[in-house]
Amino acid sequence: MTVVANSKKYISGITLIEMLIGVVISTIIMGAMYTTYNVVNQSYSKVTNKAKISRSGRDLVEMLIRDIRMAGFKYFLGTSNAINDNPEENFPERTYLQFLSGNQLVHESHDPIIIIKDELGYDIGRSRNPDPPEPTDLDAHDDNDVCCDKIHIVYDDFSQHDPQPYKRYKVTYYAKPVIGGTTESPDKYYSIFKSVELWEQERPAPGDPLDEVIPGRWTSDTAICEMCYFEEKIRDHVVDMEFVAFDKDGIRLASVRSDEDSQPKIYEIRSVDVRLTFRSKGTFFRFANKKIIQGLGTRAKEFTDRYLRDSVVVTIYTRNIGT
Repeated sequence: MTVVANSKKYISGITLIEMLIGVVISTIIMGAMYTTYNVVNQSYSKVTNKAKISRSGRDLVEMLIRDIRMAGFKYFLGTSNAINDNPEENFPERTYLQFLSGNQLVHESHDPIIIIKDELGYDIGRSRNPDPPEPTDLDAHDDNDVCCDKIHIVYDDFSQHDPQPYKRYKVTYYAKPVIGGTTESPDKYYSIFKSVELWEQERPAPGDPLDEVIPGRWTSDTAICEMCYFEEKIRDHVVDMEFVAFDKDGIRLASVRSDEDSQPKIYEIRSVDVRLTFRSKGTFFRFANKKIIQGLGTRAKEFTDRYLRDSVVVTIYTRNIGT
């Protein structure tokens, strides 16, 4: 009997059932791979968002530490550092800059640290007014909104190459609201800004008494002060910024403004507690959940959404504030 090798009866192949089984198995494998990838990707995104929040907190804290430690610094040149015997070329041995404190308005004061609770924005224009008006509600906001504190930091410096050798700088950290999103799903957070001003005051002529009052003013004009600037955004997606001052005994100071009728509390500050709370840029959790952000005291805020929030708390010790 002769067998034909190419007969269709002996050609091997895959049946429809086998193909369907293969498709099902491939679909299960691909689904498992996608699920694994999605889980890993979400975990990576969460870790990245947490790292971004932590990094933002560290960067801003480093800036605050540097400036708060400088608060109240005074520069004394001393007679031994005079250039030569020509009095017209010598620098005054101590600062001649006018010092405004006590009952002065906040935006004119030279106190080393001023903490203003629950106030947004900073109107630097009033600082340039030679006869500034009384504080208004220009920086006020909703009383139910407990963000954010504002801090003014003042310290001195010296530069022998400038027409005004003795310098006095005011560094201000403050917040402004940002409202985005849609009408159905509004997105509100805050941005932290920083301003640096210089106390501009003419240098007295040789032989004039240093205690003689020479009118001065705060300015952020870069033509006068190269390192000055106004309202520079340094961090976004901030939930709250809080400052609390303490004295040498660890007692919280209710007020950090000096008072002409009592012992100035401003010079009793020995440390400042800082709390910064940041929020993730995008949604973090799969479902909305309730979160409570606790402040340094009774201050707290409640949220019900899908954002991640994290707080950084640090104690900064002042080095240059004395009695």
